[in-house]
Amino acid sequence: MMKVEAIIQPSKFESVKKALTDMGVEGMTASEVRGHGRQKGHTETYHGHEYAVDILPKIKVEIVMDDKMVDSVVDTIINAAATGKIGDGKIFVTKVEQAIRIRSREIGVAAL
Repeated sequence: MMKVEAIIQPSKFESVKKALTDMGVEGMTASEVRGHGRQKGHTETYHGHEYAVDILPKIKVEIVMDDKMVDSVVDTIINAAATGKIGDGKIFVTKVEQAIRIRSREIGVAAL
């Protein structure tokens, strides 16, 4: 099993969620997070004072899946989230050792 974590623009969340659902992804977790990468934020002016906004709002989408789905899930996220501009986000793929469904005690891919 593998876990895909995607950090994306909040404005792209609905299109990413729909694209993943349309391709058959049955479960995902989404969280509102804040951070920055290379863009390092930006400056804004409020009542004549300039201030730095260096931690930007993002959405983190987490999906655990069977290994054979990883490439198509990653491609789907990229296609739905990309704007071609700085700040589009990142995708991280990691190995998951075990998954257990609490209710039924199913283990492994069956627990997903």
